[in-house]
Amino acid sequence: MQENNFPKLHNASWPGVVGKGPDSEPPVSLDTLIDLTANAEVDGVKFDGFDLFVSDPHMDIDSTDDGIKRMADKASAKNLEIGSLVAPVWAGTGGGSAMGTKAERDQFVTQVKKACIIGKKLRDIGVRPHGIIRIDSSVDPASWAADPVANTKLIAQTFREACDVAADYGESLAAEGEICWGGMHGWKTMINTLEEVDRPNIGFQADMAHTLLYLLGYNKPDERILPEDFKWEDRETLKEGLKTLTAALRPWTIDFHVAQNDGTVFGAGSHDKTGRHCLASDPNGKLDIAEDAGFWLRDENGILTKKFKHICWDGCMFPNEVMMQPKTWNDILAAMIKVRKQHGWYEAE
Repeated sequence: MQENNFPKLHNASWPGVVGKGPDSEPPVSLDTLIDLTANAEVDGVKFDGFDLFVSDPHMDIDSTDDGIKRMADKASAKNLEIGSLVAPVWAGTGGGSAMGTKAERDQFVTQVKKACIIGKKLRDIGVRPHGIIRIDSSVDPASWAADPVANTKLIAQTFREACDVAADYGESLAAEGEICWGGMHGWKTMINTLEEVDRPNIGFQADMAHTLLYLLGYNKPDERILPEDFKWEDRETLKEGLKTLTAALRPWTIDFHVAQNDGTVFGAGSHDKTGRHCLASDPNGKLDIAEDAGFWLRDENGILTKKFKHICWDGCMFPNEVMMQPKTWNDILAAMIKVRKQHGWYEAE
């Protein structure tokens, strides 16, 4: 029997940027992260690719064709493909709130369009066989809560416009469920926003560290799934909670991040507190990474959904010292391999 070769195993580049900067640690260069990714190896298995943050200092959102070709060459030189792209939709990176002024919402859509242009060109070059464009609402939950109905409609309108632009480039948009983004900070709220968008090329990006906080109702207590007196030692209750959560969100899921969480929130630099990403080997991790990934990758009957061709590890806001250690990436790769062994499949290539 042939070993599973899908989903492809990707590393994320944005931990070198997100939560870094003048009020935190310096960014880690993309070249460094690509080298760390390419050098990781476990029993002869290596990462297949990386997902890309399309923003300085990693990649200029206004890259020329030559700049895009250089990025493709950079990946190919290390035998890596490029997968999902993060569109820089936030005010500080040229975007704007998805429920803001007309100008801010136009800036949001413009950033998505620029990311889609880059994504299509990378596809045309042949270095990006699969992946989505990742977005969020670019606004905090408290601002959204001032008028949930009207603000959800505004966010949905912005997302609709972005979806229509993305469709012109053959791209789908995935909204990442993080407790720090308004209109996306609870699981029912997230579904409501996606339903309001009503476009075939909108979906959900599930991150195991972020979605764990949905179960606890962080920032949306009325959507809490686990009982108030829940104890992490109660693995069966946790699994039942994950079943409830994934049954609702799995049909929307078009992109997936493998991750670990210790049950707490964390923020760094200018990034608001969200589900804390932990090392794959963290003894305080609350998830059984390989087993719990299955709640997202298999349907309620245990059948693989195969809705995406790659999965990505997200180690957002890891300290630079941790990111510079080869062992970090070997441990992460080992966790990813376990996920693929349990929930992957084989395809002739």
